[in-house]
Amino acid sequence: MLAPLGLAAAAGLAFWKMLDRMAAGKFDPHALDNPLVGKQVPDFSLTGLGKAKGFGAADLKQAAAAKPVLVNFYASWCIPCAEEADILASLAAEGIPIWAVAYKDTEAASGEFLNRYGNPYARIANDAAGRVAIDWGVYGVPESFLIDRSGIVRWHLAGPLTEDSVRSELRPALRAIA
Repeated sequence: MLAPLGLAAAAGLAFWKMLDRMAAGKFDPHALDNPLVGKQVPDFSLTGLGKAKGFGAADLKQAAAAKPVLVNFYASWCIPCAEEADILASLAAEGIPIWAVAYKDTEAASGEFLNRYGNPYARIANDAAGRVAIDWGVYGVPESFLIDRSGIVRWHLAGPLTEDSVRSELRPALRAIA
């Protein structure tokens, strides 16, 4: 009889801590830890999407050695992916290389998505099975990862890029590794 009471008490305590963090402005539901941050890009190789040239870990590390690369996991069926399209286009226009991984998507649907919302990507790989996303620790799409010149993941965002997340998180991360 004490087990349900203990479980309810633990849940209540966790809820109270969450409310306390929200009141203090320290609660971010998108602040999901990713085990890849601070580690080398995992080994992978993916084909391209449509006529796009695919890429793997070696290609990504080679490109990042010249300039940090933002890797964006997206899907055509993802509404927040469409919402972040303008921000990705702005970042690409600034010269930030963005490489994409189409997550659990078809070539046709992904192509339509890129035609509709724009294509800010320098390279696009196809992870139709979603296995590479597992190695990256992807929770869902969209997710973005910043790769430094040593091939190490330095920053991660689970969820869509917003003007606020670019200003308060991505830009400082870029300055730190520049």
